[in-house]
Amino acid sequence: MRPQKIADDQLLPALTRVFRTKGYEGASLKELAEVTGLKKASLYHRFPDGKQEMAESVLEYMGQWVTINIFNILTNEEYPPETRLKHALVQIGKLYDGGKDGCIFRAFSMQAGLDLFQEGIKKGMNDWLNAFKNLGTAMGLSDKIAEENALQSLIDIQGSLILSKGLQDNNIFKNTLKKIENRYG
Repeated sequence: MRPQKIADDQLLPALTRVFRTKGYEGASLKELAEVTGLKKASLYHRFPDGKQEMAESVLEYMGQWVTINIFNILTNEEYPPETRLKHALVQIGKLYDGGKDGCIFRAFSMQAGLDLFQEGIKKGMNDWLNAFKNLGTAMGLSDKIAEENALQSLIDIQGSLILSKGLQDNNIFKNTLKKIENRYG
């Protein structure tokens, strides 16, 4: 058996980059193959159901990363809520490379992608909301206020990513993370 040209731990981040920039519909098999250094046939060998399976794998990969690096931090009761928030915001900054990278939910929520991935997107967004709500209640906020803050934080993150891209100003995203910290502080 021939060795793989790209290790599994490098494959999904590479595919993620293409989907983040091109979206589901815009990502061609040619681009997905090029970014991985694999031929299309090799991609199909690893993902027999094609681009949809690649996208599902990327959603799962990103979901695991976010769970480990953001949600687990926000909900870890071993640390004070303020510390959890600061660490989670640092990780959110890393997830989006300081506002340079788009959100995978946005990339998969256009046209056909939304039909294919709606349940995964909905689950992921609810996970974000629940993690921030948990933080809010840990800070002594009522359930209603914690839920409102969680929703506004997700809106702020998503909106700032779009504005940062459109206006080519990553400070919008960075300032939004500071505003989220202040909202809870």
